Amino acid sequence: MPTNTAAWLLEPKAHPFVIKEAPLWKPLANEILLKNRAVAINPVDPSLQKHPWWPLTYPTMLGQDIAGEVAAVGPGVTRFKVGDRVVGHADGMTSGRNENNAFQAYTVIATNLASHIPEHISYEGAVVLPLGLSTAACGLFQEDFLNLRYPTEPHTPGTGETLLVWGGASSVGSNAIQLAVAAGYEVITTASPKNFAYAQRLGAAAVFDYNSATIVDEIVAALEGKTFAGAIDCIGPPATQLTVDVVARVRGAVKFVSTVKPGYKGAPEGVAVKMVLGTTLKENEVGKAVYEDFLPRALEARTFVPAPEPLVAGRGLESIQAAVDLCGKGVSASKIVVSL
Repeated sequence: MPTNTAAWLLEPKAHPFVIKEAPLWKPLANEILLKNRAVAINPVDPSLQKHPWWPLTYPTMLGQDIAGEVAAVGPGVTRFKVGDRVVGHADGMTSGRNENNAFQAYTVIATNLASHIPEHISYEGAVVLPLGLSTAACGLFQEDFLNLRYPTEPHTPGTGETLLVWGGASSVGSNAIQLAVAAGYEVITTASPKNFAYAQRLGAAAVFDYNSATIVDEIVAALEGKTFAGAIDCIGPPATQLTVDVVARVRGAVKFVSTVKPGYKGAPEGVAVKMVLGTTLKENEVGKAVYEDFLPRALEARTFVPAPEPLVAGRGLESIQAAVDLCGKGVSASKIVVSL
């Protein structure tokens, strides 16, 4: 019988992770158990380890991005079977259940946060997706955010509307560009000049240098005469303020900004700013629309590319701490991955 091992945090601010045994979890209805083959690191991981601003019950684990093989399915699950190659969003941070955390050998995930991986994509390639994909999808498609049309494969005919994605080379931005294009929206984005071509390959119609002193004027001019669908800020303060400045000045626009980080205050009258929590699509129809109806088909058709590129930082749970530390230093147009 297989056994489970995890990278544990035994107390707040503990460093390093402690590698030791964990229970072999059993999936419930609408859940599957994955034998993890790769995990990815997100900026929230070093943040929670150093400064646990989210309520966690210790001992606990971290991690939200997993890819692996289905080891067991819960009662009534028919969409997946044992042995399937799957990528999924582990939502232990918000569920409070250790079985839903990524940094272990076996993880339980909800079926509406999981997608099949086609054979041409490796586990390390696929695992860059979940948190960035979920966060982008929440900000773009949920009713209390931008409420855009859902993406489709084949792609939806053009809506004639334009979306601003601030931070197109980030994990969330890489997914937001592709999701919006698949939903029929024109996308303009920001990035450093070295990542212009990267953002354009993902589908951005125009890319602007976020370091430009006239960036707001440039984007407002580019949006002149277009039907504006709103904006998603994939960076957080101070980029949030620049995004708000654009939205406030575009005439006849949807004056709403989805943002990925807290801390912004002072939106001008008529402009709404709301922070995205990337796990909330589990509780509404967006989870199914993205992870079940869209992503498997788009990955198979190669019209949606797992992005950013994986940067494999080690193998085994013993490599988790070094990978988390590396993520805390920051990366550009890449995502840190550990093979298991």
